[in-house]
Amino acid sequence: MSDKNSLRIMGIDPGIGITGYGIILADFPKPKLLEAGCIKIKKTGALDKRLKQLFDELNIILQNNKPDVIVVEELYSHYSHPKTAIIMGHARGVIYLCAALNNLLVKSFSANKIKISLVGNGHASKHQMQNMIKNRFNLTKIPDPPDVADALAAALCYYNTLQY
Repeated sequence: MSDKNSLRIMGIDPGIGITGYGIILADFPKPKLLEAGCIKIKKTGALDKRLKQLFDELNIILQNNKPDVIVVEELYSHYSHPKTAIIMGHARGVIYLCAALNNLLVKSFSANKIKISLVGNGHASKHQMQNMIKNRFNLTKIPDPPDVADALAAALCYYNTLQY
């Protein structure tokens, strides 16, 4: 792994429709945004084909950006939406497989920990998170879709653990 200041941290917000990602350079005392975007997966078709699309596109991003660590949000779903957790589990599995094939460390944080780390409130709204990311990186507009801000928030959560 690189030294702390040159560490490339990739946050990923897993999804089967949209997977947000953001790559930051630790560069203490202020992180630098290197790249952010989303992988848009076809909304129709067999699940195996959709997961392969996620795998292929994520591998290209990993090869082009060479992160040192991947950070993903822990799996959580309200008991009334178990299908969401199962679908997210598939996307997370693809992410973990890509990480393993690229010899990357994977860190995972709860949504509450990520929100507290960035906003100070474990129940912050998507809009609050988007605004915080906009301000943190001096962007001209909020990251859209929100999945991009969520991915950058995950990367920043890990970055914040490195400062201690």
